[in-house]
Amino acid sequence: MKILLLGKDGQVGWELQRALAPLGTLVALGRKNPNGLCGDLTKLDDLRATIRDIKPTVIVNAAAYTAVDRAEEDRDLANLINAEAPALLAEEAEAQAALLVHYSTDYVFDGSGNRPWREQDPAAPINYYGATKLAGESAIRSTGCRHLIFRTSWVYAARGSNFLGTMTKLIEERDSLKVIDDQVGAPTGAELIADVTAIALRQTQQDSELAGLFNLVSTGETSWHGYARFIADCLQRQNVPIQATPDCIEPVPTTAWPTPAKRPLNSRLDSTKLENALKLQLPAWQTGVERSLTERRNFTKPQD
Repeated sequence: MKILLLGKDGQVGWELQRALAPLGTLVALGRKNPNGLCGDLTKLDDLRATIRDIKPTVIVNAAAYTAVDRAEEDRDLANLINAEAPALLAEEAEAQAALLVHYSTDYVFDGSGNRPWREQDPAAPINYYGATKLAGESAIRSTGCRHLIFRTSWVYAARGSNFLGTMTKLIEERDSLKVIDDQVGAPTGAELIADVTAIALRQTQQDSELAGLFNLVSTGETSWHGYARFIADCLQRQNVPIQATPDCIEPVPTTAWPTPAKRPLNSRLDSTKLENALKLQLPAWQTGVERSLTERRNFTKPQD
């Protein structure tokens, strides 16, 4: 198996380098690369040339435009990276009989209701970021290439900029916090996403029919407020000095923090289809968050 990984320096891409390395020959690219190779999704002609030069059997696209609020104004760039570039990847995958792995989001839904979204539910994005991600999905499917599209949500990692890191810093520094409590989803670790991707790629070698659209999130659900309280509780149990205890984190509605892009209130995703297809059991969201907090602390611990 020859794997081309795009977006190697992002949260998911970083973990994919580890998870995919044992599966075969891995060529991992970021925006800047040696040897004239292109992993920049804004340079479509160079990207196409790189794919044709490498001739991968699997293309894994972990790159994306994820600045949700900025996408409302920076529409051309968001569409180029999230829709046009995936379309090109799909065309090249189809031409080379390669498998394309791509990551999408719960933002393709409107966030209504209170049950987890299933893959077949009607998509109706409420912001431009979600619209571009849905357009990317549609472009991939329309080419007819063999693909795995994983929709996920609330992605975090021990490294990088994310809610986990931001809350940890604020909890350590401030006496009290206000956090939104009417948006609900499942925090999902980049490590889990990468490991499930590797499992899926192994199984595609045994089952050539394995393909399509799958939800991929940790089990359980919480609000951003509940997530923040859990972080504070974990830090307390790990004997980390904090200022804001769980009881000092106040719940507030989404309306208390207006943003340029609307956020879905219901980010729940049902991963039953994926669990059945891969014969696995996804872990509770709390397991990954607690582990990542420990890992993050080890990153920042002073060296002797």
